[in-house]
Amino acid sequence: MISAFANLLRLLLIARTLARHDALFPLERLGIAPGIMLLVRLVSRRRAPGRPGERLAAACVALGPTFIKLGQALSVRSDLVGEDVAADLSGLQDRLPPFPAAAARAIVEAELGQSPDILFDRFDAEPIAAASIAQVHSATTAEGVEVAVKILRPGVEERFASDIAVMYWVARLVERARPSFRRLKPVEVVRTFEDTVRLEMDFRLEAAAAAELADNFAGYPGFRVPVVDWGRTARRVLTTAWVDGIPIDEIAALAEAGLDPRDIVARSAEVFFYQVFRDGFFHADIHPGNMFVGRDGALMPVDFGIMGRLDRKTRNYLADMLLGFLQRDYRRVADVHFAAGYVPAHQSREAFMQAARSIGEPILGRPLQEISLARLLAQMFQVTEQFEMETQPQLLLLQKTMLVAEGVSRTLDPALNMWVLAQPLIEEWMVANRGPQARLREAAETALDQLERLPTLLDRLEQASRMIGEGGIRLHPDTVESLRVGGRSPWPAVLALAGVAALAAAVAVVLAG
Repeated sequence: MISAFANLLRLLLIARTLARHDALFPLERLGIAPGIMLLVRLVSRRRAPGRPGERLAAACVALGPTFIKLGQALSVRSDLVGEDVAADLSGLQDRLPPFPAAAARAIVEAELGQSPDILFDRFDAEPIAAASIAQVHSATTAEGVEVAVKILRPGVEERFASDIAVMYWVARLVERARPSFRRLKPVEVVRTFEDTVRLEMDFRLEAAAAAELADNFAGYPGFRVPVVDWGRTARRVLTTAWVDGIPIDEIAALAEAGLDPRDIVARSAEVFFYQVFRDGFFHADIHPGNMFVGRDGALMPVDFGIMGRLDRKTRNYLADMLLGFLQRDYRRVADVHFAAGYVPAHQSREAFMQAARSIGEPILGRPLQEISLARLLAQMFQVTEQFEMETQPQLLLLQKTMLVAEGVSRTLDPALNMWVLAQPLIEEWMVANRGPQARLREAAETALDQLERLPTLLDRLEQASRMIGEGGIRLHPDTVESLRVGGRSPWPAVLALAGVAALAAAVAVVLAG
């Protein structure tokens, strides 16, 4: 009761802030406590300039760190908020006033067990960047190495725990009160958001992600991940080598350094392809502020708090779907979705083919440099409601990353299409992983997996045979009782068990012979 009252009070405060920014529409659409929402609108509403998504982004900033992160998460969920609002949220600036240097130094000492004066020869008091959950200071280690020190914002974990409790409460209310919204899995959306932000707030995990990405590109000079200083890294502190480069969207500075934008686009396409298809592990927050270019043209990413993963099955689905679209083979596009189980079997394959054609033709019919695979994926996900296609969060995250990558590519050279530059790699990967030989190899691997499981099956059959020889298979009293539940005769189940036992005995005899 107390918890429900606290959640309701917090919801009222959130609603008031939304109303003051004329951005109450998300809660109104959810249909939660309509009377209260009307009262809040009447009391607190203000006319604010801008589109709905812009007003919502401003409200997220006013609500603090958790809601800034929520706004960023919703920017990839056009299925939840609509394409226009999602586009506006994608520009949400994750910036907050810095917290005092004294607090930063206290966190470093508490986490690392030593004073910053011992750990660093120099530790700049003013941060070079301050975001919703952390800020970054420039420093020099006692060994003379230039580093960036990322420090978690004080109190952010407690604030997040309070906010996420309200989000779960609202999500459960929505699932009960609005059955039509259950397809969007509101509780699961909140859980995914919680997991993502908790990972971001543990800098040991971010350090591990950076190290994994660096390992994936070992020996590839065109992509350099900053080295983690593990001795100066803990849950709330992350220390990495300093990145000295040019922001990827500063065209004039790149030109002054003698760097060709076409080469940068080509390398970006190659790196993106390797991350997504080769490794299934990609940087999912790759906006221009997180990507620098070295004097030698190498790409140098920073901030590894948001990473995406795609398993082999999802990568194969994605490759087959994109190939189907690019070849205008809409039957193949439909077959891929039904085979993957993303679209329920009772849906019409022909209707889905028609929907896919309506998406592909307008996009693929444009000039080559204007074709956007990110837009194609975004529109594909918009048909989810009509065909009961369940949301695939990992693909939505990928689509957002592709959209940002395309934007950066066009900033560098509007005449280029990064996917055309990556085409030879894509074709090579398709032959190696989706061609006839690859499918035969996949079938052989499946058969081998079954063979590896055979000894376990034989052991179980041998145990069953031994139990029969020692007086039969004994059932637990609870199992016997469950067979009688509802007044049903236990004999069909007993006969079925006897059949299994007989089969086990027969197999055992054959094997013994």
